[in-house]
Parts: sequence; C-alpha cells; structure tokens
Amino acid sequence: MIIASDPILVTATKKELHDFLLDCNHYEKLLPKDKISNFISTVSECSFKVQGGITITLIQNGFDSNGNILLRSGEGSPFPFTLKINLIEVSAETSGNIEFDGELTAFLAMVAAKPLQNLFNFMAEKIIEEFTVKN
Repeated sequence: MIIASDPILVTATKKELHDFLLDCNHYEKLLPKDKISNFISTVSECSFKVQGGITITLIQNGFDSNGNILLRSGEGSPFPFTLKINLIEVSAETSGNIEFDGELTAFLAMVAAKPLQNLFNFMAEKIIEEFTVKN
C-alpha cells in the first residue's frame, strides 16, 4: 500500500532540506506532539509511541538513484514499511513529499490509510514551518 503526502514547496535548497532530514533527531519536530510519546533518537534512527501504544522505529536506509532519502521500519514496528522523502530543487526552492510503502493487511489498510495520510501531510507542513521560521 502506497500513501503519499500532499506535495510541498519549501523556501530552502535541496541540500538544506536534505541535511535537516538526514538527522533523525529533527523528526520529533515533525510529529504531532499530542499523538506521540517516548521519542528517542540518534542521527540515524528514531523511535516513538503513537496513540494506542504502538511503537514505530525509523532507520535511515540510504538513498535512491535521485538522492531521495530512504527510511525503513525497525524492530518493533507493527508491520514492515519504507518511507521515501522525495526532494526536487526548483531554483532557490525545493518541492517534495513523503511517500509511504507498507505491507498492510486489507483490514489494517482500511483502518490506517486516513490516519497515515493525515500524519504525512502534517509532517510535510511541519517541514515548511521549520524552514519558514528560519527565514
């Protein structure tokens, strides 16, 4: 099941965004504070609990051929998934989105699709805010 955030446009270079998103310590700033707890991070991975007590672990997993950031689920995540953060530089701005590819059962896909879509849209908007505040 693939779910993608709405596309965003950020007033920052691809390198600035790339450098920010390569540090998993920054991911706490992108998550809804009222829906997560127990956030723990290093530069290369992070984990947190979401409402309902499920633990999600994200681990850096390299780059694709276009230099987009790849993350994968870690131990303890309820199902295997990958996240790809697509970044395309357009002049002094960068467009992009967050793309989720998960192995969900039909029931879980039905239940989780909308909350996941909302989460990735929230994270994308937080990326915009993070770079808007800096300017």
